[in-house]
Amino acid sequence: MKTDIQIARECQLAPIGEVAQKLNIPQEELEQYGKNIAKVPESLIDEEKVKNSKLILVTAITPTKAGIGKTTVSIGLALGLAKIGKNACVALREPSLGPCFGMKGGAAGGGYAQVLPMEKINLHFTGDFHAITSAHNMISALLDNYIYQHKDEGFALKEVLWKRVMDVNDRNLRNIVTGLGAKTDGVVMESGFDITPASEIMAILCLATSQEDLRRRIENILLGITSDGKPFRVKDMGVAGAICVLLKDALHPNLVQTTEQTPAFVHGGPFANIAHGCSSILSTKLAMTYADYVVTEAGFGADLGAEKFYDIKCRKAGLQPAMTIIVATTQGLKMHGGVALEQIKEPNAEGLTKGLENLDRHIRNLQGFGQTVVVAFNRFATDTDEELELVRRHCAELGVGFAINNAFNEGGTGAVELANLVVKTIDEQPSAPLCFTYDDTDDIRTKVEKVCKKIYGAASVTFSKTAEKKIRNEEAIAEAEGNKTGSSLHFPVCIAKTQYSFSADQTLYGCPTGFNVNIRDIVVNHGAEMVVAIAGDIMRMPGLPKSPQAERIDIINGEIEGLS
Repeated sequence: MKTDIQIARECQLAPIGEVAQKLNIPQEELEQYGKNIAKVPESLIDEEKVKNSKLILVTAITPTKAGIGKTTVSIGLALGLAKIGKNACVALREPSLGPCFGMKGGAAGGGYAQVLPMEKINLHFTGDFHAITSAHNMISALLDNYIYQHKDEGFALKEVLWKRVMDVNDRNLRNIVTGLGAKTDGVVMESGFDITPASEIMAILCLATSQEDLRRRIENILLGITSDGKPFRVKDMGVAGAICVLLKDALHPNLVQTTEQTPAFVHGGPFANIAHGCSSILSTKLAMTYADYVVTEAGFGADLGAEKFYDIKCRKAGLQPAMTIIVATTQGLKMHGGVALEQIKEPNAEGLTKGLENLDRHIRNLQGFGQTVVVAFNRFATDTDEELELVRRHCAELGVGFAINNAFNEGGTGAVELANLVVKTIDEQPSAPLCFTYDDTDDIRTKVEKVCKKIYGAASVTFSKTAEKKIRNEEAIAEAEGNKTGSSLHFPVCIAKTQYSFSADQTLYGCPTGFNVNIRDIVVNHGAEMVVAIAGDIMRMPGLPKSPQAERIDIINGEIEGLS
């Protein structure tokens, strides 16, 4: 069986100008990064055309260690739509080096449904992640310098809220002390590192709607609280322009192609378990400007990525998805039905049936947003016809569309059934206008509680002393600044929790009930304009596994190996 990287190398890549031509993007507007990658200016977005494009979200059941294949389905659907003659495009996030060298080995799709050139996309690509990392850490350096240079004038921060980031899984850097040494080496402070996808700069890049909006958001980043209780922001240092310079090129979406030369935008990369988990608004709207059907994904299960896609991205960008696809597999459903990992490839109708409870809750949640839902069943070689028929019948009983996706093995041909179902469903039963989980005017606690209870199925929500203190601080800042509409009290919430369960306990598979969600901390992103509520023991800087994928990544005879 061929590996993903072998399949990718066998594909004939079209010059990026030809890929752009399929969407009627003017070639003179492209900023090429070699032969097969280009950046496209966001100035080409046409809001009237965006309104006429059909946006399709791809999400999934709660993920398991068996894998679900959501990105492969997203790419495969774009291939299938192109195969049936539709003007289609896919808009995805950029992979992070952390999981690529940690658990995954790559995140550009799989088999015959990939975005290419996969080695470049999985590695440094166009440098967006490096630009975000540099911009974030430049703020850190400038902040430390500001504190050092003004300490003799009485300036001090009683609380520093800005940490550092890097795009590597490194648990040793979660908590550090800086400024050790001589007096000229800086001011001693506690700090730490998050992974770059959790950076507020990443969220800002993905939520910004223009260069001007990018600057406004960067200026509003809250860095800390002064000794006299006032907020201290990036604009107080006067360096927002310098940060915008570092992000100037990164703001432009990246155009690449699929294994069948279908256009693909790949831009931004926040994780859905610790951030908002969606590709940039700019790339989505660029794709919708030039394609009739745009397929996009939101990270991890529908309780994380899809909820944040609707409640944060769509709410702020004014997007209305035409429908939502939820990806499921027999192996994933069996794990949620209590079947052990080593036995999920064996037929087990009882475990599969029990696992459908997880799929059902996700479907109900999606329908609660007003979405028309279709189940895309990602087929594995070990699946039996009886198992597939069991799930098909179950979806029919729910009145939900069902199609088998085999794009991994067959490319666009394997996704034609899904593509036809998607087109038919959108024509006959498009989604209703979005119904959000909470109102903008709800307070922070209420927003968090509504997500936990309505979407996760929690019985209760508790807030730690640290979280309560952070909320009170935000309420005080909002009151001091007049509690304007744009204050943090009106921001959407982004809950950071494990991806492996509806709950905050990663061991609770299936469809748990009666549990409590404890919010242990609150991080308010004033620039990204969202409140991050950290639940359970989720970490914003992941660690590496005992045997990281880096042990299997190498260059052999001039070729990269180990990336999927």
